[in-house]
Amino acid sequence: LHAISACRATDEDARREGDGVDFELDDDQRQILEAVGALLERHAGPARASELAQKSEYDFALDTALAEAGFDEIVEPSTGEGALSGVLVVEAIGRAAGLSSYGFQAVVAPAVVGARLPGPVALAEAPSDQPIRFGAHARSLLWVDGDTARWCALEPGEVVSVRSGFGYPFGRVDPSVAVRGETLGEGSGDRLRSWWRLAVAAEAVGSMAAALDQTVAYLKLRRQFGRPIASFQAVQHRLAECAIGVEGSRWLVYEAAHQRAPDEATACAAAYALDTARLVFRETHQLSGAIGFTYQHDLHAWSMRLHALAAELGGVASHRRALADARWGLR
Repeated sequence: LHAISACRATDEDARREGDGVDFELDDDQRQILEAVGALLERHAGPARASELAQKSEYDFALDTALAEAGFDEIVEPSTGEGALSGVLVVEAIGRAAGLSSYGFQAVVAPAVVGARLPGPVALAEAPSDQPIRFGAHARSLLWVDGDTARWCALEPGEVVSVRSGFGYPFGRVDPSVAVRGETLGEGSGDRLRSWWRLAVAAEAVGSMAAALDQTVAYLKLRRQFGRPIASFQAVQHRLAECAIGVEGSRWLVYEAAHQRAPDEATACAAAYALDTARLVFRETHQLSGAIGFTYQHDLHAWSMRLHALAAELGGVASHRRALADARWGLR
């Protein structure tokens, strides 16, 4: 797989073509999305996600398939080159309800640690006993504590599985485990936070897009007063607001990835995307009615994950503070 180019033309290209900014995918991008899409059709989907979530299990088969296809090697260690390629894959996995820590192990870890870590990879804030996503099955753990970050290998039995209704397996790691980890140096804490925000926002974009698609498809079939619910203008306005939020979130994520996760761009992308996630969750469930709250309906495979994503790194309020700090230096 080739590292994809930026999703926008250079200023020189834009002036030469006279079209302004180019938001079309290039050949490499299309090939990557086609390849990962075909893989996800075989190894992901809402039914598989629901089955794994009910057992609090992790999809090791999906990780293996992604690695064998070369997707784990998209982002170059240390430099972060290929970040936009990696983000496209993260988004696709989220959209297919794939249960993988790919964003952490194939995008965040190479850029922050400078090496590819054994997966699954879990991320956590300052050592605490709070449950963390993928913690129960993680082989590598990245901690962020103040200005520094560290990583350590996890052994079987060091993590206690915690059941949740958010569509991800959670685990509680003993804070003492992080003490033996390798410190990643000065400034590594902020670097980890930025890449973490990028990965979470990208996964949220995929999950939101799928939840919205699921809702639109249902509303086209569900009829009231002799016509599909989707034909009512008030419903269309609400769907349009969600669609605008998802699309805006997507391009903020792409821009942050293209720039290789600077603090301001990733904080902006995470704040906007995860605020939009709250809107998408509320609207998709309200518009779907009672069936949207059942496990028999696929919506939960994406919508419940939005709650978990929105809680990481302190949530939307924390991302907004980070944005203000990066833009105006308020610390």
